[in-house]
Amino acid sequence: MSGNDLSIVLTWWLWILGITALFLPFTTHIFRTFSDRGYIFAKTIGIIFISYAMFLFGTLHILQFDRITLFVILSLPLVFYFWILTRKKGFKKNLFSYINELLRYKRIFFVEEMLFLFALLFLSYIRAFAPDIHGLEKYMDYGFMNSIGRATYFPPKDMWLPPESINYYYFGHLVTAVLTKLSSIPASYTYNLMLATVFGLCVVSSFSLGGNLFSYFKGDKTFFSKRGIATAILAALLLSLGGNLHTLYTTFKPYENEKPVPPWQLEFSPVTFPNAYWYPNATRFIHNTIHEFPIYSWTVSDLHGHVLDIPFVLLTLGVLLALFQLSHSPKPKVGHSSYFGLLKSPALMSFYVLTGFLLAIMYMTNAWDGIIYFLLSIFVILTAHAHNLSRKGLLLSPHNFLQIIKNNTGYMKTIFSAVLLVGGSYFLFVQPFNYFFKPFVSGVGVLCAPDFLTKIGKFGPLLFEANHCQHSPLWQLLILYGFFYFFVCSFLIFLFKCTRVKKSDYFVLILIFLASLLILIPEFIYAKDIYPAHYRANTMFKLVFQSFMLLSICSGYIIVRILGSVKENFQKFTTTIKVLLLLYGGVSLLLVFSVMTYPYMAINSYYGELKNYIGIDGTRYLKTSRPSDYLLISWLNAHIQGQPVILEAQGDSYTDYSRISSNTGIPTVLGWTVHEWLWRGSYDIPSPRIGDISLLYESNDLQITHDLLKKYKVEYVVIGDLEREKYPNLYEKKFSVLGSIVYERDGARLYRITQ
Repeated sequence: MSGNDLSIVLTWWLWILGITALFLPFTTHIFRTFSDRGYIFAKTIGIIFISYAMFLFGTLHILQFDRITLFVILSLPLVFYFWILTRKKGFKKNLFSYINELLRYKRIFFVEEMLFLFALLFLSYIRAFAPDIHGLEKYMDYGFMNSIGRATYFPPKDMWLPPESINYYYFGHLVTAVLTKLSSIPASYTYNLMLATVFGLCVVSSFSLGGNLFSYFKGDKTFFSKRGIATAILAALLLSLGGNLHTLYTTFKPYENEKPVPPWQLEFSPVTFPNAYWYPNATRFIHNTIHEFPIYSWTVSDLHGHVLDIPFVLLTLGVLLALFQLSHSPKPKVGHSSYFGLLKSPALMSFYVLTGFLLAIMYMTNAWDGIIYFLLSIFVILTAHAHNLSRKGLLLSPHNFLQIIKNNTGYMKTIFSAVLLVGGSYFLFVQPFNYFFKPFVSGVGVLCAPDFLTKIGKFGPLLFEANHCQHSPLWQLLILYGFFYFFVCSFLIFLFKCTRVKKSDYFVLILIFLASLLILIPEFIYAKDIYPAHYRANTMFKLVFQSFMLLSICSGYIIVRILGSVKENFQKFTTTIKVLLLLYGGVSLLLVFSVMTYPYMAINSYYGELKNYIGIDGTRYLKTSRPSDYLLISWLNAHIQGQPVILEAQGDSYTDYSRISSNTGIPTVLGWTVHEWLWRGSYDIPSPRIGDISLLYESNDLQITHDLLKKYKVEYVVIGDLEREKYPNLYEKKFSVLGSIVYERDGARLYRITQ
């Protein structure tokens, strides 16, 4: 890594480290049952708090989005801590007592911080071989970042349909803009730095979850045991870098892209390994669907909501695990005689409020995740409270669970009040976002609906569409998820033979149940959007992405749980059982190796085998591909404040059109049409602007041009290579009449409209 890039990455890391230190007291209190006190989650909690506070102040027009406001927000935790410490006598004693308590965990704090720094540097270095904020949907993500960065208040303007605000789940992009403004590092760098940060948080958060699951299993707070570290490492590797069993195709003659054939019909061809393997096929294996996983997202590096939400998801899993542990503690005394029993347990109440807050954050970042983890929260609450009432302790069977519900009306009252508190907190925290947001899902489609229902067409939110019958072949599901379910099935058999199921096992079973449900749902229903042939693609994408994450953590735990038990009892088994167990261990090792080969092939393919180091500036490519645009964009970013409307060439999604608005955050009359169609729910909203933009560039009628410029409140007009290509009859002279040139270089001109 070059000296300049390293300096920028370290500056970025130091800012995040400062946030970590600031929010560590709060975090260690929440995760007091964790063997590492939840150290790594202090980063995520701090980033969320700062960003949400800025979002709330900006939405209510209380404070402007600038560095001064951010520093005011950063001072709030210090004021709170000072108030807490001075409430009791002996300020110095309380402070030193707290510091001494933290010093007990200095070893694990240091390990996790260094692991985060290593992961941050690792992906920053990888990105430096192909850092371009260009291709796929990067223009969309970068445009959101830049538009938010220019905003004074919220919601931010849609850079592709002014004067409308962004109608998308943009909170993760707002987080990126907050860190950009706080660190004063250019956005062209922080796009890639944020991707590396999410990767680093993913690695260390999953590491923490794996290690704490194992220490919960052991019933102590020892993180640094061999098996605890093994669980932590496996969970981190599988979630952050693991692929699926599609890598088995590397040893076969390749099939035509997006037309997979069963493995038994392929021709064995080891000489093709690994160059013939096309890594995106692992995410487009089932016809007309998408089933991504984190390493693919790191590779193609779109800074989408599902990527930005990964740290928030893992934080929520950590909170739910801590809640699960706390609910088994003898200290919280939850009343079961009334709906207000939770008032007797402030500790549990605070967890429920925090869970509702995190659900709101996830919804604002990637809406599906808010729904998914609301379900998980209910499952955790149901199971945790049932454990406390179970006369058989941890041997909680479905029959026993039903008996608890039947015989304890107080149990249902407690569950109701807990879910109500979580839901109420979510509703409260999400309102500032929902007030300006219009969902663009138009209903829930039912797959393979019978003919009599397709004639009805719609019943409430349910849609019954003809010729909408897609199911995933079982062999394809096994290729995608067979790795995980090999261990899930092993785990179920293992638990069936166990004399005592551990508390941690129940938590893992809850995650497995939800993950399996998310894989099954797209086989029956889909959320209706604008895509005709790929009607269940987004539904499957958003659901199974979370399944992959949940099953990765579970698999890391299961592997160590089973193999550790086998090792302890190996001498007690018969020779036949020993052979079978050794075979099981060999198959497990082979499967782990298979899924861990994916990053090698994907990264080498996308990043040109890491041969050409470029740097982490994501807009540097414009210097050679579109040099005149690069200079114009640089000038606009340096000289134009706020968000006046500009006019630039308009074109299809996934193209270079809308390059000025994306790279500056200055809104243009219309950007990528299909994206606006999706966000607005109707093609009729963006489509009239296409013809108007053509008239603005090509009409020789000054009055028509003047009226259209006034209609869209255009203040600047761009004339560059793309405008000349898109509009062959471009009539440029009129802009000299309606305004004047404020920038001209290498064929690119910028007119400021004055009439």
